[in-house]
Amino acid sequence: MIVTIDTRANGTVVDKGLKKDAIGYLSNLVIGVASTAPAYSLAATLGFIVAVTGVGVHAPAVLLVAFVPMLLIAGAYQGLNRADPDAGTTFAWTTRALGPGTGWVNGWAIFLADVLVMASLADIAGIYTFKLFGFTELSESTAAVMAAAVVWIAVMTWICYRGIELSARIQQFLLSAEILILGVFAVVTFVKVYANHPAGSIEPAFAWFNPFALSFKALIDGVLLGIFIYWGWDSGVAVNEESEDANEGPGRAAVMSTILLVLIYVIVSAAGQAYGGTGLLTNEANQSDVLNVLGSKVFGFPWDKLLIIAVLTSASASTQTTILPTARTTLSMAYWKSIPKAFGQVHKRYLTPSFSTLMMGAVSIAWTLVILNLSESALEDSIVAIGFPICFYYGFTGIACIVYYRHELSNSLRDLILLGIAPLFGALMLFGVAGYAAVYYGHAENVSSKPILGITLPLWMGIGGMLIGLILMLASRLHFRDYFSRKLETVEPGLFEEPVEHAPARF
Repeated sequence: MIVTIDTRANGTVVDKGLKKDAIGYLSNLVIGVASTAPAYSLAATLGFIVAVTGVGVHAPAVLLVAFVPMLLIAGAYQGLNRADPDAGTTFAWTTRALGPGTGWVNGWAIFLADVLVMASLADIAGIYTFKLFGFTELSESTAAVMAAAVVWIAVMTWICYRGIELSARIQQFLLSAEILILGVFAVVTFVKVYANHPAGSIEPAFAWFNPFALSFKALIDGVLLGIFIYWGWDSGVAVNEESEDANEGPGRAAVMSTILLVLIYVIVSAAGQAYGGTGLLTNEANQSDVLNVLGSKVFGFPWDKLLIIAVLTSASASTQTTILPTARTTLSMAYWKSIPKAFGQVHKRYLTPSFSTLMMGAVSIAWTLVILNLSESALEDSIVAIGFPICFYYGFTGIACIVYYRHELSNSLRDLILLGIAPLFGALMLFGVAGYAAVYYGHAENVSSKPILGITLPLWMGIGGMLIGLILMLASRLHFRDYFSRKLETVEPGLFEEPVEHAPARF
């Protein structure tokens, strides 16, 4: 099924063939939170944040600061989704507000970031599958982990292909298990810290949450890592065309997702360092797997398997919710006639982006096999590289919100703050982080792999990947003239104040 292009946003959902009213607000929220993979993100990142010179016990403060630009950009998503509930999200919005060139590269940035992260997610899912069943040798075997990673991607691709409702139900199950386990871990940890005072434990203090207790350099170095663990909440907006209350529900879920995430991250990070102190978290043998290490100490055998389950469900859920938004972005790009029409195919029975979903799965498998064959350090640097496309498309979404609503900013102080000032600050913070990251990770001593031609691997994959997107966009101008001849747009007057009315959202 191939659909044709619309011309102007009017606050309504344009039919691209996806299943309408298939999921409710709760599913939007679950997909948004699950896509960030909270347990996996903490397991892979917390130790490195604590290890940043000058951070130490102030990791919760770093996570609070990293939350700020995400909340501000989530507000921009809410405003833009209200005007244009398009599954392409930032691709569609930046096309309307900033022009087709910027829109196309923003769509590429989503694709790039999602492909880069898939190797890490699938790798963790494979490793933790073996750990769960006690197959230690297999969890340390590159060949076995690669095979398991491919299976996980294939299974999650099939679920996404099979239908949005099945995807949403599985996400609710996986995320519920993950959050429940993390909650139990935090409670048990704090009880033991205050009641039993385990060796190396430290009681929480207000200073842990105070960003002003850190130097500016230490704070920014920590935020470079903190930005990554919040990324993904926008996946709940990418299924807007399949959602009830499409204008309002997905946008509200985006904002609420960031709030829930900061609560999870601050509480669990404080619990982790309270139990083991900074020494346990910064030990090189523990840094990339802190939750597994803490689980064995806090719960003991066999209950330590709970945190293994939490990280496994987290990585597998995020594998699925990474495929979902990418497939819908490329579907939208095909609908807008900016890429080949094959990406616009929708399954007649399942009403999902059939070709786009299968293509994302195939590309993810190929990338995973390549990066896992290189080295562990290459895999670590691929995670660092993700920050560049993230900052790019989140930042330009904030700018698009300001430009698209520019004639509405003088309506009220509320509109000025929500649609102008907040997105601007969010965008500037993200662009600043990206610029600092380019300098910081440009030095070989700050990355895991050896430089290639004098350039570090994160810059090759992150900035180099974005340059490839720019080249592809310029080449596409020759073949997709209708799309690249589009004119800039602004929102219809009053649309933010009086959004399109829909039936109440289903939970």
